[in-house]
Amino acid sequence: MRGGWLALFCAVLLGACTSSPPSMPVVPVSSLPLIVAHRGGTADAPENTIEAIRQALAHHADVMWLTVQLSKDGVPVLYRPADLSALTDASGPVASKAAAELARVNAGWMFKQPGATGEGEYPYRRNPVGIPTLRDALRAIPVDMPVILDMKALPAEPQAQAVAKVLSDEGAWPRVVIYSTEAAYQSAFAAYPQARLFESRDATRLRLLRVLLNEGCMDAPTKPTWTGFELHRKLTVTEKFTLGEGRSEVNATMWTPEAVACFRRQSDQVRVVAIAVNNADDYRSAACLGIDAVLADSPREMSAIRATIALPLQCPVRQETATAQN
Repeated sequence: MRGGWLALFCAVLLGACTSSPPSMPVVPVSSLPLIVAHRGGTADAPENTIEAIRQALAHHADVMWLTVQLSKDGVPVLYRPADLSALTDASGPVASKAAAELARVNAGWMFKQPGATGEGEYPYRRNPVGIPTLRDALRAIPVDMPVILDMKALPAEPQAQAVAKVLSDEGAWPRVVIYSTEAAYQSAFAAYPQARLFESRDATRLRLLRVLLNEGCMDAPTKPTWTGFELHRKLTVTEKFTLGEGRSEVNATMWTPEAVACFRRQSDQVRVVAIAVNNADDYRSAACLGIDAVLADSPREMSAIRATIALPLQCPVRQETATAQN
């Protein structure tokens, strides 16, 4: 009788009392995402420098992501923060100095060597590296390597014109894709039919949120394009009341199987980049999602992670996905 009650308890309350859970369905994936060196590999070397580019190449990055601003004399240079004091031994905005001056600024002044102490903590204070021009960077990168240029300065039109001139002079349009969080660059580069652009971040964000909130797939891209957003993102959700509002902070996983499928519903030539992928679990998740490329701070670490993954990668299928396929 005791055995009968135990069997009933297992069946009704636990579903099953077995030593091993039922196997989860898997699907094999035969390719892995490309590794995009974020600002040349901001965790491995002073970001957006020729040294960072050199190390990213040595660590087998597949794509180079570089950040562009304009110098005082209108030359596209590589630097991200609003003020030079954030990373260098100088101060003021990038636009306050000519390109030749920026080349003499030590862009590695604030770079800390991971795990180092004492004199080795800031290695580039003894071995300075300057802020390079976009032209010099393009010449340091193999011509068959894709390059993503992140536009950071406003107004957009002067920078777009200056960047376009460099790309034309260097014959670099075919290997370059333009990204920016500023929608103004969509309009600024519209004057150049040879330009390849990421879709606006606003459009990407809205489509992702609609899928995540079960509103369905809205306005999927109808032609080849690039799109990028964080794999995980902290979001603030605001609810409006008659007498005020409520706010909640959430950690959202933005790219899901449904989201990736939505972006490719109208065109299988939509290239998806997952931003801020910096560990093995997230890299495997991106691979299982069919994401094309991941933006990583350390090409050195990500290449080592990729080397440990045997293909085909066995990816678990979520229950609702398996049910839909059946």
